[in-house]
Amino acid sequence: MGKIAFVFAGQGAQYSGMGKDIYEHSQAAKRVFNMADSIRENTSSLCFEGTKEQLSITKNTQPALFCVNLACAYALQEKGITPDGVAGFSLGEIPALAFCDVLSDEDAFSLVCKRGEFMQECAEKHGGAMAAVLRLPNERVEEICQSFENVFPVNYNCDGQLVVAGLASEIDAFLEAVAKEGGRSIKLQVSGAFHTRFMEDASQRLSVELEKLQLNAPKVPLYSNYTALPYTSGIKGHITEQLKNPVLWQKTIENMIENGFTIFIEVGAGKVLSGLINKISNQVSVFNVEDYKTLINTVAKILEEEC
Repeated sequence: MGKIAFVFAGQGAQYSGMGKDIYEHSQAAKRVFNMADSIRENTSSLCFEGTKEQLSITKNTQPALFCVNLACAYALQEKGITPDGVAGFSLGEIPALAFCDVLSDEDAFSLVCKRGEFMQECAEKHGGAMAAVLRLPNERVEEICQSFENVFPVNYNCDGQLVVAGLASEIDAFLEAVAKEGGRSIKLQVSGAFHTRFMEDASQRLSVELEKLQLNAPKVPLYSNYTALPYTSGIKGHITEQLKNPVLWQKTIENMIENGFTIFIEVGAGKVLSGLINKISNQVSVFNVEDYKTLINTVAKILEEEC
């Protein structure tokens, strides 16, 4: 059997009720939520009972998804499944840092709370927007972006799916240009130009917070959004540069496959990353863990593949 990867879900995957079932069935998962509540009151109830509107606020979204992601990863580990490497999509890279022991769970959670606050403040200051562009080659989307001063390619998800971000005042005109080229676009339910220069202030402030923390080498290879390669040196730089630079998700998965990963398990809310990985390659096995049912099913399938 090839290598196993855990991949941690990103912002946008959140939904009301997420994490409750895994909390009720796993002691390892319960510890994550209890830890979070000791630092940021009512985080678990936000996950379990929060409305769509509450969970869509960036400073709420990021701590909530952090908990669900990390809880699912620890629940899977509790069942005897351990990864040979990990990656996280944008926000997902922060719980991945905790899982790999780069940061303690407490420090990583405190950091993600700050990250969410800083990014929301930047979003409110600049009035950003994001949209997924489909049915066009990435190179053509990049060319269209160059026609606009404040719209940038940011999430390289898979062939034919590239997310752009920029000022809200320019997004509609950009989407009209995409339509003229035969592309399709979907506006995302976010209010910030994430992974662009408009997150510069958030990046700088996060750097200050990181200077206060003890960081360790990852216990297993941790792939960076910023380089699409495993973290080596300069971990703090990878974490801060990620906020204002594109997420190289497709290249990350391709590099992991080239390095022998054949099983990918998405940990956290939803199956967005599972869908992207299936589009990137049909030569790998993809599973997800977001509740007790998917946990048990995934463990059973992994054990089958080992036999």
